[in-house]
Amino acid sequence: MVTPPLSQNKHLLSRAGFGISISQIEDLKNKKSKNAVSDLFKEYPFIEITYDTPDLVQIEYTDPKATADQKREAQKITQKQNVELNLNFLNQMTKSEDQLREKMAFFWHGHFATRVNNPKFNRQLLNVIRRNALGNFKELLFEVSKSPAMLQFLNNQQNKKDHPNENFAREVMELFTMGRGNYTETDIKELARAFTGWGYNKEGEFIDRPKQHDTGTKTFLGKTGNFNGDDVLNIILEQKATARFITTKIYKFFVNENPDQNNINKLSEEFYASQYDIKKLMESIFLSSWFYDKKNIGNKIKSPTELIAGMIRILPMEIKNPENITVYQKLLGQMLLFPPNVAGWPSGKSWIDSSTLMLRLQIPQIWSGLRPMEYSAKEDDDIDMGMKSREALIKAFKSPNITIDWLAVEKAFKNKKPEDYLIQNTELIDMKTISQFSDQSLKMNIINLMSTPEYQLM
Repeated sequence: MVTPPLSQNKHLLSRAGFGISISQIEDLKNKKSKNAVSDLFKEYPFIEITYDTPDLVQIEYTDPKATADQKREAQKITQKQNVELNLNFLNQMTKSEDQLREKMAFFWHGHFATRVNNPKFNRQLLNVIRRNALGNFKELLFEVSKSPAMLQFLNNQQNKKDHPNENFAREVMELFTMGRGNYTETDIKELARAFTGWGYNKEGEFIDRPKQHDTGTKTFLGKTGNFNGDDVLNIILEQKATARFITTKIYKFFVNENPDQNNINKLSEEFYASQYDIKKLMESIFLSSWFYDKKNIGNKIKSPTELIAGMIRILPMEIKNPENITVYQKLLGQMLLFPPNVAGWPSGKSWIDSSTLMLRLQIPQIWSGLRPMEYSAKEDDDIDMGMKSREALIKAFKSPNITIDWLAVEKAFKNKKPEDYLIQNTELIDMKTISQFSDQSLKMNIINLMSTPEYQLM
């Protein structure tokens, strides 16, 4: 059975972007999927993401000469800049036409996970990831590996000859390129030696410190030589295991968390042969007939970011207190720029528990002004490394103050069934649960559909 164009395009936009925007509803039904894929790969001008507050120029809160008041003020500015960076990234997800770039950037943001306070370093790494999101994995890997955010987060600033620090080397192998089982502990030690001397200065520039570099002979993945950091990254990229690891992770994120090994074999061979061309890999995925198989539609739980961004895209809204959107990110477990650890965020059913599911189901009503936020924090449950409990967060919370343009929504959905556009697999939903409500207006139908468990799937 061939999946109709609307279902195919809806599926494509939920995976290759953050869902349907209100402006796409009209022509989605008749557009050929091949054309919809082609639209994803259009060239758009690259827009750097930054924060709105000027850089700290006089004093950093880490300066040992700073007074207590100066440190507090600098810390406030730092926190404000990170929130602004977070929201500007989210804004690109919801407003940009370059949806595939932003979705790929979101993927790489979790793949190359860092958690540092320095907003300048965060901004720099985020734009490296976004600029290279659909480019070449080699270039992306090299730029990320030399970014101050990554070098700081994984302690390579402290990686010096005679005192090697293995944190960065271990994660490069395990999480960023090859995956477990494709290297030895000796390879990690030799890799760490090759990375000695890599660091950064206070201006946020990569520096290679020759006096701190171990110039001795190293044996790494079967090769021997006086390797430096560039050499060992190239050796890693020569391994087919690297192409397979990256392909598998992309497949799990964009297609199905239970990968089809035949598809992985073919895709990873093509990825390796293309010398790690990310764009070609994504085109192969989205143009494959199996991408639109029923087993791959409506089978993934939306991450908090995908849920929030998707709602903002489909419902034209004015958010007068956008900084409070980060409260929802925190409560649902996905604060942009602040992954839980170097492995990034979890996925699938790990997004759902009794409290987060309840909040997810309530957001459409809360944002529509139909109910207040109600959230029961779990005992001893905290966020931001213990800095602020959920109870304290909610106590300090102010409404995002959202106004939705329901007239525009009604115009876009005129003579259409909302469930055809809002629910990925309409076979899963029992519309009787929606039709039982006394208010059958289009507005309430949409709110009720977005409040169902089925809307949590993509």
